[in-house]
Amino acid sequence: MTENISAVLIGKKPTMNYVLACITFFHGGAKEVSIKARGRSISRAIDVAEVVRHRFLPDVRIKRIGIGTDQFQPHDQDEGFQGSATTNVSTIEITLMR
Repeated sequence: MTENISAVLIGKKPTMNYVLACITFFHGGAKEVSIKARGRSISRAIDVAEVVRHRFLPDVRIKRIGIGTDQFQPHDQDEGFQGSATTNVSTIEITLMR
């Protein structure tokens, strides 16, 4: 049996757009909604989770919060550049459960 988990990927849109997406998933029958963000969008992901919980769906709880780091290699390196220039980007995944 497949799990009923939906994912909302946080970007640069207004917070309420992502809140509406979470609420839509829950009203569509989802038992869990995963909110995922990287870098500067992490604070917006936290805002989304808190607005969903406190303003719209008080029966929703935080099931799990996962944090991590993604490492990226540059696509095209300059010829004169020596060394590896990996970039670290923080990540967060907040799983809400109804």
